[in-house]
Amino acid sequence: MSQTSTDILREAGISPSSQRVAIAEFVLHTGSHPSADEVLVQARKRLPGISVATIYNTLNLFVEHGLLRTFSLSQNHTVYDACTDPHHHFIDDETGRIHDLPIDAVRVSHDNFDDFDIREVQVVLRGRTNPQNPPAKLAK
Repeated sequence: MSQTSTDILREAGISPSSQRVAIAEFVLHTGSHPSADEVLVQARKRLPGISVATIYNTLNLFVEHGLLRTFSLSQNHTVYDACTDPHHHFIDDETGRIHDLPIDAVRVSHDNFDDFDIREVQVVLRGRTNPQNPPAKLAK
C-alpha cells in the first residue's frame, strides 16, 4: 500500500496543513517536473484561495526537507522534481517535456577536475524523443 501525502509529510518532519497536503498531492505524485505556476494551478483546484507565497514557501520547505529537488531550465525558469535520487534529464525540444534518465545511462569522467570538489553530477540532454518509440519512465 502506498503512503499518503500526509504520511510522507509527517515522516519528513513537516506538519501536514491543508495547504501543504494539497500541494503534496500534486507535486509528490506527478510524473512531470512542474513549475511553481503549474503547482499553483493544481493546488487551486482543491484550495481556490491558496496564495502564490504559500506555493513558493511550501515548495521551498519540501526542498529543504529533501522531498523535492529544484532543476533550473534557464535563469528564470525553475521546475521541481519529486525524484530525489541521483539521475539525469532529457528535455524534448519539441514538447518541452522533461524525462528522468537513470544515473548510469550517462558516464561522466572526473578526470581533469582536480581543481574542483565535485558534489553532484547532473547531465541534461536535449533533443527530440522518437515518436515511433516514446520513452517509458526511465529513472529508477
